[in-house]
Amino acid sequence: MSLSMHTASVPVFQQLLTALSGVLAKAEAHATERKIEPAALLQARLFPDMFPLARQVQIACDFATSVSARLAGEDVPAYEIGDQAFADLQQRIAATLAFIGGLDAARFDGSETREIVLRPGTPKERKIGGQAYLLSYGLPQFFFHVTTAYDLLRHNGVEIGKKDFMGAY
Repeated sequence: MSLSMHTASVPVFQQLLTALSGVLAKAEAHATERKIEPAALLQARLFPDMFPLARQVQIACDFATSVSARLAGEDVPAYEIGDQAFADLQQRIAATLAFIGGLDAARFDGSETREIVLRPGTPKERKIGGQAYLLSYGLPQFFFHVTTAYDLLRHNGVEIGKKDFMGAY
């Protein structure tokens, strides 16, 4: 039995975004309990040339949205959601989960061979097959940003562990 492109993508995004939402809730509670300005966590970086926590969450959501949309042959939606508060990030995660959860699994059929065009019309345009796009580009990018968000919070003293990162499966 083969694994469908939908099964290899959307449930993975849902699991880790739901877990990330829980991690962010713990981070917000941590900041409140310790009277830490939320911006200190939202703008925390592991190294000066890396994106801060808020941007890591945005990018993780963007990859979940764009990969799912492209594989389903849908337009990639744009969100006008800020990143100045934990509530903004929770709203972004909720919007992402609603979008990918609303995609018809049948729309992913055949997407393993669908040509995906990244950055169309630019000098950085790249064409890649759907399976390679998901397995070699989309999922690794998504995991990188979710992991970095987790690491930033763990590094800043939020009491979270592997169960929090993984969420329910």
